Amino acid sequence: MLDNLRTVLDDVTIDAPWELTEVFSKFPRWKPEDVNASCDMMVERLKRHGVPVTVLEPELYLSIPYEAAVKAAGRTYRAKPPAYSRTTAGLEGELVYVPAAYSKSVSTLFQKNQDPNAMSAERLRGKIVISEGFAFPQKMREFEELGAIGVIAVNPGVDIHWGICTSIWGTPDLDDLPRKPGIPVAAVNNPDGQALIELAAKGGKATIVTRLDEGWFRQKLPVVEIKGREQPEKFVLLHGHYDSWDVGVGDNATGNATMLEIARVLWKHRDKLKRSVRLAWWPGHSTGRYAGSTWFADQFAIDLDENCVAQLNCDSPGCRWATEFKDISWMKEAEAFAQAVIKEVTGQDAHGERPHRAGDYSFNNIGLSSLMMLSSTMKVEKREEMGYYAVGGCGGNIAWHTENDTLEIADRDIMLRDIKVYLGLCLRIANADVLPFDWRAIAGEFLETIAKYQKGAGAAFDLGPARAAAEGLKASLDRFHAAIAAKNVPARRASDTIQALARILVPVNHTRGPRFRHDPATPVQPLPAIALAAELGGMPAETRGFALTTLRRGQNRVVAALREATRLVDGALA
Repeated sequence: MLDNLRTVLDDVTIDAPWELTEVFSKFPRWKPEDVNASCDMMVERLKRHGVPVTVLEPELYLSIPYEAAVKAAGRTYRAKPPAYSRTTAGLEGELVYVPAAYSKSVSTLFQKNQDPNAMSAERLRGKIVISEGFAFPQKMREFEELGAIGVIAVNPGVDIHWGICTSIWGTPDLDDLPRKPGIPVAAVNNPDGQALIELAAKGGKATIVTRLDEGWFRQKLPVVEIKGREQPEKFVLLHGHYDSWDVGVGDNATGNATMLEIARVLWKHRDKLKRSVRLAWWPGHSTGRYAGSTWFADQFAIDLDENCVAQLNCDSPGCRWATEFKDISWMKEAEAFAQAVIKEVTGQDAHGERPHRAGDYSFNNIGLSSLMMLSSTMKVEKREEMGYYAVGGCGGNIAWHTENDTLEIADRDIMLRDIKVYLGLCLRIANADVLPFDWRAIAGEFLETIAKYQKGAGAAFDLGPARAAAEGLKASLDRFHAAIAAKNVPARRASDTIQALARILVPVNHTRGPRFRHDPATPVQPLPAIALAAELGGMPAETRGFALTTLRRGQNRVVAALREATRLVDGALA
């Protein structure tokens, strides 16, 4: 392996990334024209450092939120409309309260949290629902399906957080359009929300007012390609969004600056790269549910399929008090590698988790091994000391998605450290003789998942075929990785096999839909085609037969994928 990590890391400085962070801290980046202007700022800086950059200009379907209010009992409450909320000059309705729990950590932030006993069409139909939490799409979708005419989301603190309430991933296609939200949604802060909840208990009414601009917008998408010397067609994709809510320093000016510095350093050391590194800055993240990265995944799908060896998402690095690497998103095959690099660069241990269906992970249906999303974060003890609740970025700072995400959220020393982490990960993947992803870990995870689902199913459904297929894959992978360690498999053949395994195993483990489509922005369980087995024990008798049919079809998908992967591995050993 071309191991020049320390030499390259020593060239990282904080000067250029901090200067961009300061500039962005004074420049809001959520209106389409401002997003394009901020792209020009980054492009000018890349060119100043001699880094060639290509600016693509896709047409993206976006929802730009401007203002909202909730009027009730003679008062007007300040509010924010999440992107994709429906515009209304005034929708009046009776309030109905659906209790919900606030998430304790980012690990559960995107899960359903409302009281199921309060969820019925008889109770919600024709009403404006008020419920605790952020305006995340799964909850908003369920309220709408049960007949709610509007929703008020009560955020956890004194601030109101911007967000997006559609489950559609990226620009909708014709199949997605029926899921486009059809009701107005407004977010309020906690004190105002509690007053409205009290009003709901008395049978009170409220009026929601929202104003958004929804339609097609031409947005700029800068891409830097730094070619490798030995396999220039193969590339690592490093990416992050550059549109933000307001000035969005911790989410994601620090990420934009991190990628700027990595582009500068890698361009300087391009002679040291075996494979290529491609960097892309996305528009449409905040107002289009990852519209920029989704467009890129669609536009360059075949190139990504054939040549991308891994993707890394750069979101919210370099934030104040973010002293540890905990709850980092990575796929299981990348875990040991990521932990080793973070340990080497920082001296710290790192903890990761299964990636959420969020954060510009727009490549799961293609089948890319993936790591990183949110970056370093503050310790639980610090969060408790500050009285913070769980949020989805900014290193755990509750300035996330608010107008308070300003320059003080960034930390120069932490940003410098996090730049080196991302750079180290990119360099080590690009320069590995054999791609550093261990599929034995995912085969072991499959066996654990199947055992868990079988316990839930009991005698009602036999997951034996899936278990046998996973055991067969694990045995073949044990032989494969042993042969790699003994150098009995040519490095390029081994890497090609590892990449090809991702195209089979990532979709079966992280997606419900077919390849080259985009699943909704709702949680996906491991091996989702058979996840229903865990629920069989508590399922009503009248639906069990239909569930068993679903599981038979799902198990067929899983078994076929695992057997295909096994044949691929055995072929590499032949």
